[in-house]
This record gives sequence, structure tokens and C-alpha cells, in this order.
Amino acid sequence: MNKPIRIIVSGGGTGGHIFPALSIANAIKALRPEAEILFVGAEGRMEMQRVPAAGYKIIGLPVAGFDRQHLWRNVSVLWKLWKSRRMARRIIRDFRPQVAVGVGGYASGPTLNMAAAMGIPTLIQEQNSYAGVTNKLLAKSARKICVAYDGMERFFPKEKIMLTGNPVRQQLLECKLSRAEAITKLGFNPIRPVILIIGGSLGARTINESVMSNLQRITESKIQIIWQTGGYYFEDIKRRLSEAGCPANLKVTDFINRMDEAYRAADLVISRAGASSISELCLLGKPSILVPSPNVAEDHQTHNAMALVNKDAAMMVRDAEAQEKLIPLALTLASDDAALKRLGGNAKSMGLPDSAKVIAEEVLKLIEG
Repeated sequence: MNKPIRIIVSGGGTGGHIFPALSIANAIKALRPEAEILFVGAEGRMEMQRVPAAGYKIIGLPVAGFDRQHLWRNVSVLWKLWKSRRMARRIIRDFRPQVAVGVGGYASGPTLNMAAAMGIPTLIQEQNSYAGVTNKLLAKSARKICVAYDGMERFFPKEKIMLTGNPVRQQLLECKLSRAEAITKLGFNPIRPVILIIGGSLGARTINESVMSNLQRITESKIQIIWQTGGYYFEDIKRRLSEAGCPANLKVTDFINRMDEAYRAADLVISRAGASSISELCLLGKPSILVPSPNVAEDHQTHNAMALVNKDAAMMVRDAEAQEKLIPLALTLASDDAALKRLGGNAKSMGLPDSAKVIAEEVLKLIEG
């Protein structure tokens, strides 16, 4: 093909949308280095910093989500949506993309809707096992729908669906350290089991309180724990630990820079059940206890977690029960080699490698076909 390739990638709002979007863009560039890729995000959201840092241009729309609790506030939301649609039309007219890719999040709605109305083929990527409202609406005009879970025909037209998995951060799959080396680097004993607790970049209050409520149990156990509190909670947790006494087998941090090494060290992972986290756990074959966040649309994290639980690939503790049950279950499970091996093996069987490349190839097919 001689003509230049131009692709719009739209969506964001959270790392769960942004990481896959960047992975897809990088995979497209690996296949077609000459491709021009323009991101369209939402003003004030995370993608407006993360995307330029990754080397891509991004334009922000004033779009915002609907307020389901205070309906009167949606007058301004509707105005922003109208304005965003007009901006999206102008962006598409000026950039002239041959295809538009949506990864979910506020901006993907007006961008892909306008692209389809202007005759540009669209592809959407749904990360969760329970489809979001935006993607369900965009599916009607999409040419291809890339999903991470079986059974998504209950949300989308079956003939458009392709099971690709979710792209993950490539560096997670490239750790050069052995388990023993990763544990030693953390200052732990490689002979003893290690639990990794992660609640996302901001943290997860319920998971943090579950740890704080069980400091004595942790002290008395031989299990070693790496605990990422999240930046929002770190100073308060540090203060409380200095008062209560921090167990020697508990290492606390606000953020983990080398997640590849932390995953390599971990025998068991405690995590929320966001789509990106679950994809990482499956690709790495990590046994996990999932604590779905109750504060997400359509309770999609519980649906994500159950997709693994139903295949004996993870255990789940509900948020409301976590403070009582989570740490006792984790300490018991971390010592059960047979259960860890079973859960990790089943998780690994659900992982879909090369997702970003497979999706990138589908994007290019829409241009060529």
C-alpha cells in the first residue's frame, strides 16, 4: 500500500483503558512504522499526560460522564457531548483517518460515533467481561469488536466478535530475574512464600484496611508481604504503622516501579479485578485472590473476577467481607503449594498472548480491505 496510513485511537480515563490503547498503537507502529497515529482523549483525564509521555500526539475533548445520581447536572454533560461531537467531526475531517479505534472511556463515544457517521471503519476493544454502555452503543456501527472473554455475544453481534485478549504492558513479560533473585532484591528470604498486594496506582481502601486489621496475624506468620498502598493512602498508613509497629515480614510502598520484578517474586497476588490486572495475572500465570471494587459501572469487576473463579483460576473475596476474610485466606493459601499451582496453571491457560499485535493486524485489515 503506497498511501500513508492514518489511524485515530480514542478512549481513556483510567490506566485500564490507556495501557491497552498505547500497546495497540505501539504494535501498529511495529508493523507499519510509517503509520500516523492520533489519540483523542478527554480533557483533564489521565490520558492527556500518559499519551504524550509515550510519544504520541493527543487532542482532548470536553466530554464527561453522565451523573446518574443527580440528573439535573446532566444539562452541562449534554452540552459538553454536543461540543465534543462537533470537535470530533473537525478532528476527523482535518486528520483524515482510514480507521478509528475505540478502547472505552468518555472520549471514544463521540469520536467513534462521528467516525462511523462519516463512513470511516471502526474497531472497538472491550476489556471487561461485562460490556460498558459506550461500547454497546458503538457496536452497532463497528466493523470489528475485539474482546477478552468468551460469551460476549450476549452484548455484541456474534459475527463481529474476535477473541483477542487484552494487551498488557510488554515489560511485564520480559523480566530477566528468577523468582529467588527477585525476592532477594526485595530484601526477603527466597525460601519463604511471598504475597504481593496491589490496589492500583491510587490504592484500594478496603484492601489496605484488611492489612491493618491483621497486623498481628501477619507478624506471627512466616509469609512475606509486599504491600502497595497507593499514593493516596501511603502517608496515613505509614503513620499508623509507626504507632502500631510494622511487622518485619511486611514491606510497604506507595508505588511499585518494577512491577515485572514484583510479579516474579510473588507466589500469590491480592488485587482488584480490573481488566488490565486480570489480563496480567493470566498471562503471567499468577494465582490470585481478587477483591472486586464495588464502585464501578455495572459492577463489572465482579463479572471479571467470576470469569476466573468459575474456571478455578482465582479466588474471590467480596469487598464487604474483605476486612474479616481476606488476609486469613491469603496467609493460608500462600502456604498451600498444590492450590497455588492449580490456580496459577488455570489462570495461565486463560491468557491470550500477543493481543496487541493481533488487534493491530485487525486494524490494518480494515484499512486494506
